[in-house]
Amino acid sequence: MNLDTPLYQKHIELNARMVDFAGYRMPVQYSGIVAEHLAVRKSCGIFDVSHMGELNVSGAGAEEFLNYMTVNDVKTMSVGDAQYSAMCYENGGIIDDILIYKYADKYMLVVNAFNLEKNFNWLNEHNPDDVNIVDVSAETGLIALQGPDSRNILQNAVEKDLSDIPFYTFEEGTVDGVNATIARTGYTGELGFEIYADSKVIGVIWDSIMNIGNITPCGLACRDTLRMEMKFCLYGNDIDEKINPIEAGLGWITKLNKENFIGKESLISAKENRTKLLTAFEMEDRAVPRKGYKIFVEGNEVGIVTSGTQSPLLQKGIGLGYVQFGKHKSGMALDIDIRGKMKKALIIKPPFYKNGSAQL
Repeated sequence: MNLDTPLYQKHIELNARMVDFAGYRMPVQYSGIVAEHLAVRKSCGIFDVSHMGELNVSGAGAEEFLNYMTVNDVKTMSVGDAQYSAMCYENGGIIDDILIYKYADKYMLVVNAFNLEKNFNWLNEHNPDDVNIVDVSAETGLIALQGPDSRNILQNAVEKDLSDIPFYTFEEGTVDGVNATIARTGYTGELGFEIYADSKVIGVIWDSIMNIGNITPCGLACRDTLRMEMKFCLYGNDIDEKINPIEAGLGWITKLNKENFIGKESLISAKENRTKLLTAFEMEDRAVPRKGYKIFVEGNEVGIVTSGTQSPLLQKGIGLGYVQFGKHKSGMALDIDIRGKMKKALIIKPPFYKNGSAQL
């Protein structure tokens, strides 16, 4: 049985096409993938991402615990900071990629919906006596407002000056009088805000923002094409338990020089002995790459596509895939086996879309 997010009825009223996703009935699209995608790139889109999991971690040992459990350095965080990170097994395989928010009295971990139970159990397996872990997913609603106009639009419903919230930080405040956490992370490459609030009142925030106007409701499908244009990893496609952060191109969040953390030794070895790397490529031939298609160089199989789509903005096929280390460099020519026909592609330096407004 699939659950409904707190905003389910809003999607029905907007005639969204609904799909089963991560145990929830979610909107995959409203007006259409291309229209929604371009709205986020050029103006503003709103997403229901209430299916994401939220775990509160508190107690005297919370900082030390999370620093041991994750690959990034939690000790560098100040109250109001957000941090992108990952949890790994001892062998370096990625359990999940996560966001960590540091509040005055707790940390909040935002995890992928598919991995909520796995994350919760993994944290509890290692939980010391001075740390409390609480799953608050069911009572937490989450809206993402994304696009270059998002700040000006949201400012109409918020007293706090949103210009005072830098990239990868958050503030506690109100949206149209409703208590909320207002964060700036994003998964689209555009300026945007994530709004966390009690699931009982998240609908009030949705209505308030929608009533401001000039906002396009967006579904899961364009969320995927938007993240693809930025080369943002999707768990289950580009990263999973068999992939480590080094080969996934996430070395920048993997602090090998910090004190011990789970997977550290394996990741040091992985960095010294890289055999493959997640690579971004765009099609030169008219074709769309898809997950599972094989990648060739001069007739030799060198890798496999993990994500692929037709870019609505660039109007060409783009893809991500793991290729043999040494065959991953920008400008190198590839052939993608698309249903038995070799189609030409070129490795590029990501992101595909380089004019995003995310850090404005």
